[in-house]
Amino acid sequence: MAIRPKLKMRLGDLLVNENIITEEQLINALSYQKKSGLKLGKALIELGFIDEDRLLHFLSQQLGIPYIDLSHVSISTDAVNLIPEVHARRFRALAINVDNSDVVTVVMSDPADLQAMDFLSNILAPKEISLAIAREEQLLQYFDQLYRKTKEIENFAHQLQEEYKGSDFDMGQANVVATESEATVVKLLRTVFEDAIQVHASDIHIEPDEKVLRIRQRIDGVLHENVMNEVKIAPALVLRLKLMSGLDISEKRLPQDGRFRMRVKGHDIDVRISTLPVQHGESVVMRILDQSAGLLKLDDVGMPPETLAMFRRQLHRPHGLIMVTGPTGSGKTTTLYGALSELNTAGNKIITAEDPVEYRLPRISQVQINAKIGLTFASVLRAVLRQDPDVILVGEMRDQETMEIGMRGALTGHLVLSTLHTNDAISSALRLMDMGAPGYLVASALRTVIAQRLVRKICPYCKEVHEIDESDKAFLETVIGPGAGAQKFMHGRGCQSCNFTGYHGRVGVFEVLELTPPMMDALRANDAERFAIVAREDPSYQPLVKMAYDYAIKGVTSVEEVLHLSEVVK
Repeated sequence: MAIRPKLKMRLGDLLVNENIITEEQLINALSYQKKSGLKLGKALIELGFIDEDRLLHFLSQQLGIPYIDLSHVSISTDAVNLIPEVHARRFRALAINVDNSDVVTVVMSDPADLQAMDFLSNILAPKEISLAIAREEQLLQYFDQLYRKTKEIENFAHQLQEEYKGSDFDMGQANVVATESEATVVKLLRTVFEDAIQVHASDIHIEPDEKVLRIRQRIDGVLHENVMNEVKIAPALVLRLKLMSGLDISEKRLPQDGRFRMRVKGHDIDVRISTLPVQHGESVVMRILDQSAGLLKLDDVGMPPETLAMFRRQLHRPHGLIMVTGPTGSGKTTTLYGALSELNTAGNKIITAEDPVEYRLPRISQVQINAKIGLTFASVLRAVLRQDPDVILVGEMRDQETMEIGMRGALTGHLVLSTLHTNDAISSALRLMDMGAPGYLVASALRTVIAQRLVRKICPYCKEVHEIDESDKAFLETVIGPGAGAQKFMHGRGCQSCNFTGYHGRVGVFEVLELTPPMMDALRANDAERFAIVAREDPSYQPLVKMAYDYAIKGVTSVEEVLHLSEVVK
């Protein structure tokens, strides 16, 4: 039997009686509700007549039920599974606990919904329901985290193992695979992708070992592992992925790269796949590119206003070379595509040479590099210069020939954007010289270098003041300067919302180096040491670690992330 709270009068009338909204606002909200199909509470929030927290506290008081911040409670997985995901999402209801007397605590965003209450009572019978109220946005977030596909993945893996029991799966004999088994493989892979999209994973790793199969997901830059005993199914997964991406299914001795597109949970995703022969089969790594999310504009990539203004000023110059540097996964592509979005106007001819083309952009001529047929960065760049471009993007400066053609393009009236794998902005200019470019050419062509990294953001739901130890204070003062360790810092204690990591999401930290005449003079003289000294003394130069430290002071990231970054960019 459920506790069925009921308002003494209609919600709108109650709010008017308590002088929380006016009669006119109620009439407007009812009209908006009729057009939009929303519930009245949601209509009032969207119209800005009341904020969600105030409405929920009001409902909590009127219905005599507690208002709960889910990040501060312990949630039982067994309780969560009492309400199927489809119904939990439909009614915005989450079971969080079952006590010894079989009373289920159910948290809802609208506990006055009697239809939802009747349905949930039938699902949970004979257990009783104890109601609580929480923010809808928080409930939706927890649905993604708690209704994971882990159990479903394990079940499909076990089913597939049973179907192949007694025989070794041979990719060379793909035509004899039973249709039923193929369907199971497809279901398993779709569930793996659904789970990855649900938790915003950037990569999926499938790694066969001697006795186990590991499926790992990279979330906020950190790998999370799921270990399964069904190692025999690994070849079947690799076969299906190779078929999906058009790779050679008979070749298991050499690495292969490909891509495919699919739609998962309403998201159009582009998947880049790389296979690698390892001791116990083939390892597969897939990079997930969510095309549905759309490209970030330059204003949204996370640059501080002064850094963004500097970058934007260089972008709108008619010619010159702009380099974006950092390791794989540091957000270089996001920054470059943000820059292209800003430059992508009817008056600009933009051509890119990429390997691979990650996002399709309208109006921009994008060329996919294919070294097997001689379509290299250098050969494409030569042809591009004859296509009358205004802006050229070179995916990566990989060799001396590509670099020199790119720099000469920057000297002949083109704006050239490219990437380089270096630790910081200062070493990037010197790296170009190490690759064989004359100092005078680098000084004439290079205008700006942006080095970037991604640091994890502290979970907003479990953020608290953190007292760092003496060794960390001493290290900060060494890296940043005197007094750096005396500031107030935050960290995440770990909660259900962040899967007890203390972090949720990432933010970019940037280091921008604009070349000045003294820096150019040092490059022309091939004086690397002098160039580094002049660059560090430039008033506009701010190292990566300093920006990360500023974020730590603001409570965006933790000292742990700052210290980790300082080790990486040494």
